[in-house]
Amino acid sequence: MNTNRTDKSLRQFEINNDGEARDASLPYMRPRDAATLIILDHKQKKPKVLMGKRSAQHRFMPNKFVFPGGRVDPCDSRLKVSDSLRAPVMKNLQYQNKQKMTETRLRALALAAIRETYEETGLILGRKTNKPIATRHPVWQSFIADGVEPALKNLDFVTRAITPPQRTRRFDTRFFLADAADLYNDPADISDRSGELLELHWLGFNEAKKLDLPTITRQVLAFIEDRLQHPLPKRYARPVPFFRAANGKFLLTNLKGGE
Repeated sequence: MNTNRTDKSLRQFEINNDGEARDASLPYMRPRDAATLIILDHKQKKPKVLMGKRSAQHRFMPNKFVFPGGRVDPCDSRLKVSDSLRAPVMKNLQYQNKQKMTETRLRALALAAIRETYEETGLILGRKTNKPIATRHPVWQSFIADGVEPALKNLDFVTRAITPPQRTRRFDTRFFLADAADLYNDPADISDRSGELLELHWLGFNEAKKLDLPTITRQVLAFIEDRLQHPLPKRYARPVPFFRAANGKFLLTNLKGGE
């Protein structure tokens, strides 16, 4: 994929099809920190991505196919783990935040993506550890019950997007990329324990693009395809697309690469 051509074509695009209708009567709402985990399975020649369909009962993006994820919880900042995000990933996460975020808060973004994915799919992005981990949160308690801790080292930070104003929900979402090889359990053993995601499937990119996707999700898929053209570990230092709304359009800028 020609990266320069892709960046130019996506620099601005209409947001009236972002999966959530505008409501001019809504007051200004500050975006809440959220995180998403995109898991790729490379067992076959072409990678497959895990996606699920949001319930029709949701006020935010009902019936849309998305990656697992959700809001950052205070428990994510309190969880003490021995694994760490790579330095380039931390640098990209920190860039262009209005307030300086501590390393603990930045790590909590990634931990939230892992926790929400476990809650919504049953998949454990983790590794065995002999170090005891203390938590009172029931989801994290279940996650670590078999002597497992979250695996952060190989996570890549690939996109950031802020929900436009005049929506029922607003999130400042960081999208993380993981390899299914880093899952502690079987990638085929997927089940939604929370009722958040229905019809969970491992899908090829072409299959996924045919689904009813939010605009941002579709763009993220395109950026991942481009990102996969770059080898590891250099990939971690690649610039990160950042989408935010202005004048009825999404503006695309790049967060600096974390060299």
